[in-house]
Amino acid sequence: DTNPFFVKMKEGATAKAAELGVDLKAYAGKDDGDNEGQVAAVETCIADGAKGILITPSDTKAIVPTIQKARDAGILVIALDTPLDPIEAADQTMATDNFQAGFLIGAYAKAKLGDAAKDAKIGFLDINSKQVTVDVLRDQGFMKGFGIDTKDATKIGDETDPRISGHGLGNGQAESSRTAMENLLQKDPAINVVYTINEPSAAGAYEAIKAAGKADGHILIVS
Repeated sequence: DTNPFFVKMKEGATAKAAELGVDLKAYAGKDDGDNEGQVAAVETCIADGAKGILITPSDTKAIVPTIQKARDAGILVIALDTPLDPIEAADQTMATDNFQAGFLIGAYAKAKLGDAAKDAKIGFLDINSKQVTVDVLRDQGFMKGFGIDTKDATKIGDETDPRISGHGLGNGQAESSRTAMENLLQKDPAINVVYTINEPSAAGAYEAIKAAGKADGHILIVS
């Protein structure tokens, strides 16, 4: 309900539902990665006799049994933004290839730095500690594109590349990302690349960088 991307998605769905005369109900968890909240929402949809469910899965594997219950009840299920695992668990998927998106951004950042990429100091602003699927895919894709060994590509934080200065947790929000960025800069003032999970995180990172007097082109922020 607060992430600008999903706020716009909800606005679009609400407008189209009104145009078509469709009864639309929207649900949001306590935070990104709230799989229990999504399970409860899907079960509510089943009990309400919903005809279709559009879901952006927080945990792409853990939600699958509940999605199967919905499909067994004759409900059409479409995954948005992030595919279920396996992808066949939904009737249809309309999503970004999040690993590839991260890869392209990482490759861009590497090219932007040129020879300096080999000595980069990179700070990551992730969502939270729950290893949310989209967060993992974007992070690991970025590392791959930048030329960093991801180790276990299904997990954030096990990498050993000395170019990684640290991971901050900004919950995808500007204010908490500003605090997380301040902490990263205290840990390593030499950070010159910041990769964030979304635009609000990037805005928060910029504010922290500006307050630290480093916003004059010395740090590359990508999202």
